[in-house]
Amino acid sequence: MKFPYSEKVLEHFRNPRNVGQIENPDGKAVEGSPACGDMVAVYIKVDSKTQKIKDIKFESYGCASNIATGSIITELAKGKTLQEAKKINWKQASEALGGLPSIKVHCSVLAVEGLRAAIQDYEDRHGVVKKKEPTTEKVVRKRLRHVMNPLTGLDVVRTNLIKEINIEKGVVKIKVGLPPDHQFASNIKEEITEKIKPLWDVEEVNVLFVDESE
Repeated sequence: MKFPYSEKVLEHFRNPRNVGQIENPDGKAVEGSPACGDMVAVYIKVDSKTQKIKDIKFESYGCASNIATGSIITELAKGKTLQEAKKINWKQASEALGGLPSIKVHCSVLAVEGLRAAIQDYEDRHGVVKKKEPTTEKVVRKRLRHVMNPLTGLDVVRTNLIKEINIEKGVVKIKVGLPPDHQFASNIKEEITEKIKPLWDVEEVNVLFVDESE
């Protein structure tokens, strides 16, 4: 099926801006999944004094709209303060591209979510927290929705890999329903730790794998 893409969409698709990774980014995030169709990764470098995004790059896997929206989002965010960048919404991205087919609007939403998640990651890692709420199971589960189950392409929460979450005195213990020697165990452990450790009141993250077939 062909979609009526604007010239601006096609131009950003053919010549996307700010493509690639940033080495040692101040904030990063991955939204979506290639197994589900579209995915975008966003990396940012932030000036600690001005709180402006001095560099931003993205990687995109998916259709023309997904690549074009990732490109335009990085252009809109670069040079803005974190607070200004947070206010960028999918409508702005779509309008900047001359409009998107209605069936492809979700791509602009995905790119915006990637940008906001990268900013959130920066704020978590650098202690930029307006109101320090204690970490709860709900908070942990929300973050784990950004950890993919490589077996399905969906997150570890929706695929019921997370069997138990326990939080006590700064230690978060998470039980995962996979054998300890599973080929993806180390990757999942690393991603879980990366998502939970930056929380301000978390001192330690313990990821335990349990073989439910035994």
